[in-house]
Amino acid sequence: MLADQFIIGLMPSIAAGTVPAVAPSVFAGIPDLMSQQNFGATLQLLILLSVLTLAPSIVVMATSFTRIIIVLSLLRQALGTASLPPNQVLIGLSLFMSVVVMGPTAIQINDRALQPYLAGTIDQGAAMANASKPLREFMILQIEASGNDADVLMFHGFSGRPPPETWSEVDTLTLIPAFMLSELKTAFLMGFKIYLPFLIIDLVISSILISMGMMMLPPVLISLPFKLLLFVLVDGWRLVSASLMSSFVVGQSPM
Repeated sequence: MLADQFIIGLMPSIAAGTVPAVAPSVFAGIPDLMSQQNFGATLQLLILLSVLTLAPSIVVMATSFTRIIIVLSLLRQALGTASLPPNQVLIGLSLFMSVVVMGPTAIQINDRALQPYLAGTIDQGAAMANASKPLREFMILQIEASGNDADVLMFHGFSGRPPPETWSEVDTLTLIPAFMLSELKTAFLMGFKIYLPFLIIDLVISSILISMGMMMLPPVLISLPFKLLLFVLVDGWRLVSASLMSSFVVGQSPM
C-alpha cells in the first residue's frame, strides 16, 4: 500500500517532467559491490562456499580416505557380516583415520597457505598454489611407494603432451585421477590379503560339514562365529587400522 501511494504521489511530477531526487540515505544500507573492497569480500564468500561444496569430493579424491574405506568394506565382507559394522561407523572411522594420516599435510597447508592468507601477506592465487603443493607431495609419495607411475604416464599421454621428465611437469588434474587409480589398486591388494584367512576358515568349515553329511546346513552360518572369535582374539581391528595407517608414506617428495 505504501509503495502504491508513493507511486501515485509521483505521477503528477512524472507527467510534468520534474521527478524529485531520491535522498542518498535510502541506499545507505546497500553495499557498493563495484568498490574493490566490497567486491573482494563477496568474491571471497563465493570461493569459500565453492570450496565447502567441493570438500567431500576433495576428501575422497586426494586423501587417504579412498584406500581406508575400501579395505574396511572388504574386511566387513570377509567377516560375512553384511551390515555390521554399519556404513556410518565405517565412514566415521575412515574419516578419523584419514585425519590422522593427513595431519602432517594439513599442518603444512595451514602454515604455508591458510595462515599467511588470513594475515594478508599473500593473495588468493598464492594461497591456492601453496595449499596444493603439500597435497601434491602426498599423492606423489603414495604413487611412488605403490609403483604405479604408469598410471600417471597414461593420463599424461591422453592429455596430448609428451612424457614428463619431472613431477613438476605433471599438472594436478592429471595427478588426481592417477592417484585414485593407484589407491584403488593398493586397497584391493590389501583387501585380498585380509580376505585369505577368512576364506580358509570358510573352506575348512565347508569340508567338515560335507564330510559329516550335513550338506543342507549353510557353511556361513557355522563359520561366522569362528571368524568373529579369531578376529577378536588377534585384536583384528587394531591390526588392520595400524596396517592401513602405516601403509601411507609421509615425507618429502622429489618434486
